[in-house]
Amino acid sequence: MRLRGRKITGLLGLAALAVLLVSCPGAEAAAPEIVLGEINPLTGALAKHGLEIHQGISLAVAEVNARGGLAGRRVKLLSRDDQSRPEIALNQAQDLITRERVAGLVGGYVDTLVGPISEMAARHRVPYVASASLQAALTRKRHNPYFFRISKLEGILTPVCRLVGEVLRPTRAALIYMATPGSLEFADGVRECLIRQGIQVPVQEKFRPGAPDFSMALLKVRMTGCEMLISGGFYPDNLLLARQIREQRLPLQAVLAPWGAAYPSFIEELGELSEGLLGTCAWNPGITHPGTEEASEEFVRAFEARFRQTPTSTAMHGYASARVLLAALEQALARHPEPTGEQVAEELRRLDLTLPLGRVRFDAYGDPLNYSHVVVQIHKGRLVPVFPPERAKAAVITPLPAPER
Repeated sequence: MRLRGRKITGLLGLAALAVLLVSCPGAEAAAPEIVLGEINPLTGALAKHGLEIHQGISLAVAEVNARGGLAGRRVKLLSRDDQSRPEIALNQAQDLITRERVAGLVGGYVDTLVGPISEMAARHRVPYVASASLQAALTRKRHNPYFFRISKLEGILTPVCRLVGEVLRPTRAALIYMATPGSLEFADGVRECLIRQGIQVPVQEKFRPGAPDFSMALLKVRMTGCEMLISGGFYPDNLLLARQIREQRLPLQAVLAPWGAAYPSFIEELGELSEGLLGTCAWNPGITHPGTEEASEEFVRAFEARFRQTPTSTAMHGYASARVLLAALEQALARHPEPTGEQVAEELRRLDLTLPLGRVRFDAYGDPLNYSHVVVQIHKGRLVPVFPPERAKAAVITPLPAPER
């Protein structure tokens, strides 16, 4: 009986201690985490740029947590791989929304992957900020109040068309582009602006992703006497295309590849074959929105310290998209203890944030109002801004320098 009494006394003591711990102000449970979902092509054909976007997003989240989180709450990032496949992207979005209950979605590369995610986000009223999306139909054909993106096609088309019309002024230009939604819209826009400026487009070649050879298209370029070539392909396509242009020693005034040429790895892989090629970018180390030089340098330092490599323009897009979503969440938390998706989306519509990528504000469709690229040219192994004039550091070099044998 004495032993049993001691057990009862001990249990009562533990119960009393538990009550004290619960009621003690210093023993309150930590504030619940804010969970964000990220979906990117971390494997598959688009893995290179998907991984770069992931790095930018994870850096932005790490910076927020280093300063104490949002409203004192730590941000947890759940990263998912869509394997460069639309059906996987859709499944990952559904899992993050319905099972993980994320407060928002971020990431995405190419519109065939971004589109399914945006539709799932709208269905469940979850805000989604896409890192790399261009297709106008995603915002213009069907209004989605939960979909926002930090890039848009006009930001690339405008400097490309101005450069061709104001500086290069060819008589005939060739257009080679990939059969994806964003590339098709890019090709349509370029074709229209060239024809409007009196430039003939005798070569308009469409190819499927992963095309193994451009020889026939380049033969048409030679036979029609095109003075310049504009590519609507992605990074690996442009590597192959540039090599074959050089191998065939096409007498071109200029080659412009908006998606591909503006990467240090592009220059490393091609070596001297890359000299004189033109590309576009919204940001690169040393090429930043005016007035954001210090913030840009801080980003580069933090990125290099965390990943032991130099960030790319794609990494900056990932970083910017996460910064935008985090800023909107912070404002929503200041107004509402547990903000809904609608309330976060409303803060995104109010947002006005200046980042190295530029000033970020959204129109009524979720498109960025101020997104713009500069045209860069590879000069002696470096990316140099050459257009528009107010951002140029050097003049455009023409004709395309012939590689040394």
